[in-house]
Amino acid sequence: MDIVLLILGFVCMIVGVFGSFMPVLPGPGLSWIGLLLLYFTTAVPANYWIIGITLLITILISVLDYVIPAKGTKRFGGSSYGIWGTNIGLIVGILAPIPFGFIIGPFVGALAGELLFDYKDHHRALKAATGSFIGFLASSFMKFVVCMMYLGLFVWLVWKNKSGLF
Repeated sequence: MDIVLLILGFVCMIVGVFGSFMPVLPGPGLSWIGLLLLYFTTAVPANYWIIGITLLITILISVLDYVIPAKGTKRFGGSSYGIWGTNIGLIVGILAPIPFGFIIGPFVGALAGELLFDYKDHHRALKAATGSFIGFLASSFMKFVVCMMYLGLFVWLVWKNKSGLF
């Protein structure tokens, strides 16, 4: 049973890292579930402090994930159309067969969303799209760093307790 939990935990970790860039997947949440599954094995002793602290970090990052892009858009004079455009553009950019689509898509989506909101003011739409894009990049980078830290903790715990797992 420990091997199944280990494999499921590792899969959650990898999906969590990819989820740090995709708005449809809760990256840090999935990575935290991977850590929790590792602690359910009999070989890794339960450390409630680590589980609790990482849960608090996950909750904080999840809340900030919604706040940062919105603040970036508002700071640069944007609307909720720009935020929705960023998320839709990201999904289209990931699915489109173009290089760096996950970077180009959010910016183009935010620009299109802002132009839908007010098609006459191109300068404001470009400025708001830039703010939304910067907020998206900051939020994604923050989630990626947390997911990589969780992955590092996962690998370290597996390595430390490898004799009981394998």
